Amino acid sequence: MTDNPTTATADRVAEFDQGRKGFVHQVQHRLHVTPALVPLIVLVGSIAVFGALLGNKFFSPFALTLILQQVQIVGIVGAAQALVILTAGIDLSVGAIMVLSSVIMGQFTFRYGLPVEVAVVSGLAIGTAIGAFNGWLVSAMKLPPFIVTLGMWQIVLAANFLYSANETIRSQEIASEAPLLQVFGTTFKIGGAVFTVGAIFMIVLTLILAYVLRHTAWGRHVYAVGDDPEAAELSGVNVRATLISVYALSGLICAFAGWALIGRIGSVSPTSGQLANIDSITAVVIGGISLFGGRGSIMGMLFGAVIVGVFSLGLRLMGADAQWTYLLIGVLIIFAVAIDQWIRKVSA
Repeated sequence: MTDNPTTATADRVAEFDQGRKGFVHQVQHRLHVTPALVPLIVLVGSIAVFGALLGNKFFSPFALTLILQQVQIVGIVGAAQALVILTAGIDLSVGAIMVLSSVIMGQFTFRYGLPVEVAVVSGLAIGTAIGAFNGWLVSAMKLPPFIVTLGMWQIVLAANFLYSANETIRSQEIASEAPLLQVFGTTFKIGGAVFTVGAIFMIVLTLILAYVLRHTAWGRHVYAVGDDPEAAELSGVNVRATLISVYALSGLICAFAGWALIGRIGSVSPTSGQLANIDSITAVVIGGISLFGGRGSIMGMLFGAVIVGVFSLGLRLMGADAQWTYLLIGVLIIFAVAIDQWIRKVSA
């Protein structure tokens, strides 16, 4: 007895569909469990392209480590932003917190004559307190993170200018009287490579956060809250405490970024770092962290920040107009969001 031709054809079509679906889901699964894979591929590819076009001019140890120096502030602030976005929030006040913390450190040292160590601790504490207050407004008052941090950005920015009277503390004064404020700008050489303390801090911070997010209960709670806060609450996660701790840690990291900013530019300037909030979001999005929360890797954020640095340096060495950097970064942002949406669509 022969099989029905129609049934046999349908079976073959079903097998083909399952095979195709299986391949798509394998790709989706790989990207889902390794969210830093896409930015890593883009980073390696961009380094290879610029290396082929520019040769030793780009591939020199000095040029490659210069990229780390240039992105160290974005990388540190990006780590703070990544923590918040993993909880399905966003923090538009990160840049303002960074600058205010640096101003507090400088003013406490030079206006009030406090020991520089006390000034640094005060700056770190104020940054942490602002972040914790953001977290309390989001978790306890149930206000939207976008609105809370947008308002806090304006408040902190205004407080920064009012308190500092728009006064810049010059590099020469800091170097002679309070060199600890510039410690993140200290350079050292390994072969032909030139590193700064700030760049090393960025890398170490990212590695520590990557371990904490992956291997501790707190890290799992962060992902759970970002994925589904109601389900996390039902499973025993203290959502309010988790959110407050995330925003507080974000504020602390931004305060460290303020300290690093002094080392990077040499001075304490209330007008510096104005685009840090946008740059941090750019690094997070290109790094494959989902804006919907609950998915992504802090290492991806670091790759995203370095990608921006690679494009900026590569195009500058090629003599291209700076606007090409913004154009290509804009394309990468849209591409990263499209990939995230595709992963969510396939996994649904």
